[in-house]
Amino acid sequence: MEKNSQHEILMKLANSRMPYGKYKGKYLIDLPEHYIVWYRNKGFPAGKFGEMLHLAYEIQLNGLEDMVRKLRV
Repeated sequence: MEKNSQHEILMKLANSRMPYGKYKGKYLIDLPEHYIVWYRNKGFPAGKFGEMLHLAYEIQLNGLEDMVRKLRV
């Protein structure tokens, strides 16, 4: 994966919001950890949204949320 592509993915994650449910409108990277872990255990949805949730899970797991938050526009 190219550096530009990685940056674009992180930018998209930083600015993506939850489209439905209790946390509708909240940035994906700001979702509570227990909620993202629940999705992990249940299975992430298919498609781009699921990929973004999975990435948010990995970033939170490694304590890198602040890095992503700094990319918000």
